[in-house]
Amino acid sequence: MDGVIFVIFGASGDLAVRKLIPAIFELHKAEYLPKNFAVLGVSRSDYSDEAFRSKVFFANEFIEHQDKENRDEEMEKEFARRLSYIPIQTSEPDDYAKVKTELTKLDKEFNIGGNYIYYLSTPPFLYETIPACLAAHGLNEENDGWKRLVIEKPFGYDLETAIELNKNIRTHFGEDQIYRIDHYLGKETVQNLLVTRFANGIFEPLWNRNYIEHVQITNAENLTVGSRGGYYDKSGALRDMFQNHLMQIIAHIGMEPPIAADAAAIRDEKLKLLKSIRPIKEEDVPSQVIRGQYTPSTIDKERVNGYREEEGVPKDSRTETFVGLKFFIDNWRWAGVPFYVRSGKAMPTKVTEVVITFKDPPNALFRKEKQVYNDNNQLIIRIQPNEGLVLKFGMKVPGAGFEVKDVGMDFHYSDLTDVHVPAAYERLLLDVIKGDATLYARGDSVEEAWRFVEPILNAWKKNPEIRVHGYPAGTWGPMVVSKLIESDKVTWRNPCSNLTADDNYSEL
Repeated sequence: MDGVIFVIFGASGDLAVRKLIPAIFELHKAEYLPKNFAVLGVSRSDYSDEAFRSKVFFANEFIEHQDKENRDEEMEKEFARRLSYIPIQTSEPDDYAKVKTELTKLDKEFNIGGNYIYYLSTPPFLYETIPACLAAHGLNEENDGWKRLVIEKPFGYDLETAIELNKNIRTHFGEDQIYRIDHYLGKETVQNLLVTRFANGIFEPLWNRNYIEHVQITNAENLTVGSRGGYYDKSGALRDMFQNHLMQIIAHIGMEPPIAADAAAIRDEKLKLLKSIRPIKEEDVPSQVIRGQYTPSTIDKERVNGYREEEGVPKDSRTETFVGLKFFIDNWRWAGVPFYVRSGKAMPTKVTEVVITFKDPPNALFRKEKQVYNDNNQLIIRIQPNEGLVLKFGMKVPGAGFEVKDVGMDFHYSDLTDVHVPAAYERLLLDVIKGDATLYARGDSVEEAWRFVEPILNAWKKNPEIRVHGYPAGTWGPMVVSKLIESDKVTWRNPCSNLTADDNYSEL
């Protein structure tokens, strides 16, 4: 594997300290990294190399959580030796000469070969500035090794800014050098969606309008916005979760089989799927999109603030902390199959899962308590936590007659105790080193996702009569969201935090 220098802009920030440095260390510990590597932290804070190492590594709580019996202190010291830091004004092009000098020095010391990963762990307003400054010093050129740029969401604030961002970054870096990271795609279960579908003859023939009644996706967070209210109020649930994470999951669920298991083929099919989603017209937004805000409530005898009571949130805010949508995909496979998606904060538990609900058999034969047994089969794909799958189906209860009961066959990734399952950032960083962009969003897909979201944002902006529904913190969102699913038998599946094969799927 090629040598590499990780250049982390915003290295003193929360993401770098909590996620990126620990992920790189875990890759090093598991011997996934090349032997020739280094990490260069870059930000405005004035640290020496030693102070930076102390802040992001030795004083970091993840080191304290290492298995004491198997802890290798020599390995930790060797990793720390490869951490260095340089303070610059990131908006000043001249300061990048210091970065170039430091990279030349590290490249020679660790025999890297000119391969650099620039990770922008910074506020979005620097996403155009940093690539331009790197290019001004030739740090984007691949004459002596590859150069790759990693940027975190948000990829724009709306369609116009997303197009502008892509245009400006591509002025300095080619699309094949740009890696738009979405940590949801690094989760093992999201990746396994493709394997579940395309490696199993029992699923793919059923994965279409002839056998599937509808698809549900639930993304729930049990935390409130807390002290992040000022930031969150500028985005909301539609921008923060749906436009990026959930649209990518939808693409994995709905895409056609790629011609090969490589980045180009898979991302081509995801783009085609996103283009096939039927736009929601502005006039249809009130009937197809529900937005809500959590209101004060009492949970475990403790009062929980409502959203408008949070620090930094205006008292008349109409920013949604919950969004529920119904939409269709206009292609041969999915014509007429409704997709239902909901995402919200201050809900009963933290969970993300996909539920594939299959159609009833054409003729219902068996009765249960004088009622025809007619429960739909479901495939439940849990993305977080307790990643795994459950297939829910009917089985005969032992004894006389044909009483039928729901049972489930389940699989958990935690059962694979002899296999190391890399965390999302570990997997995604490793893919950047390898030059594998399969799990990264491509620029045209990002724009297509914004193109779907744009009419909804416009409708909310233009029409103040579209309601923001309240829901008590700790519940599953506004009650009106149940009306999105037009079925007498099937409603939202309200998941528990544990994924089980039990027949009891009641809410918490």
